[in-house]
Amino acid sequence: MEEQTIVLIIGAGPAGLATAACLAQLSIPYVIIERENCSASLWRNRAYDRLKLHLAKEFCELPHMSYPADAPTYIPKDQFVKYLDSYIERFDIQPKYNTAIESCTHDEGKDCWISLACDVTTSVVVRYKSKFLVVASGENSAANIPVIPGLHDFTGEAIHSSLYKSGAAYSGKNALVVGCGNSGMEIAYDLASHGANTSIVVRSPVHVMTKEIIRLGMTLVQHTPVNIVDDFLVRMSNFVFGDLSRHGIVKPKAGPLLLKEKTGRSAVIDVGTVGLIKKGIIKVHGNISKINGNVVEFEDKKESSFDVIVFATGYKSMANTWLKNGESMLNNDGLPKKEFPNHWKGANGLYCAGLARRGLAGIAIDAKNIANDILSTYNTHRFEMN
Repeated sequence: MEEQTIVLIIGAGPAGLATAACLAQLSIPYVIIERENCSASLWRNRAYDRLKLHLAKEFCELPHMSYPADAPTYIPKDQFVKYLDSYIERFDIQPKYNTAIESCTHDEGKDCWISLACDVTTSVVVRYKSKFLVVASGENSAANIPVIPGLHDFTGEAIHSSLYKSGAAYSGKNALVVGCGNSGMEIAYDLASHGANTSIVVRSPVHVMTKEIIRLGMTLVQHTPVNIVDDFLVRMSNFVFGDLSRHGIVKPKAGPLLLKEKTGRSAVIDVGTVGLIKKGIIKVHGNISKINGNVVEFEDKKESSFDVIVFATGYKSMANTWLKNGESMLNNDGLPKKEFPNHWKGANGLYCAGLARRGLAGIAIDAKNIANDILSTYNTHRFEMN
């Protein structure tokens, strides 16, 4: 089977949906394919129950559609999924689900992209021919679990955070969370709240903020230099939380907003975890050196036994496994070579959306840029793809 379209979008998460909506607003034909059986599968199927958007709703809107007026400032997971469903309906986005991309190659002779995708329900391979290709498969397409000596022989339960739903199943058990980003800190809080004996591995320096401090900072930085805002945010954090270094949590040298800008690493929005750490209810450890049976040894040589380990160690892009001519845009990790805001465009009609580690606000910017750039070429040349 073969299909032709002007734009092929890979992925029906928020980035793919936002790009589709922006193209639809400009009447540019596109096809959007998705390997899962639904849109935004990360949000629907791989997010823990208590998850809310960590940023205020004004920083989390997709293009051309605001949240309902009565929506809370910090949107719960289920309401965000409903927002996405309404978004799909408003812009008549019709993803081809259960369609797994196998390869995308640029045909220089015909100046088009040839993409092979497999219908996972029928095993039929479809050949797509498109002038433009948008990689919107996400930073979070595959779970990332670090290599730890002895992990394969761990006698307890070891899961990635994408499989974690609630701490209710772990009451009374010894639980270790690896990773101190937003997911790790919130899962640790959830486990402790459900009666698990909880520990967390803090592997690197991290800023801890309240959601109000970050909201204020993101508002101020629109009018004030980032270094001044960062200094203010750090002072506010110190006032609220005190010196956390004696509890095993050290601040990075770069400020929270600059760190996000340069590395994509977000500050942790505290949901109550810090208070439990200060009370000793959640214990903090450094890096793991090895695992022996159900005993975890840490770099300081301390040992503890655990029933479950939750790896809140992030995800990785898998775009390089199927994108055969992406050298102009992506590095070896499947992430953009260029820094934000110039990361979204490669050569030969290749684009990426949602790979700059800028959250939903970054996705909205990417989608608008991509659609407008395609429009400028689309209006200049009417394409013949024979």
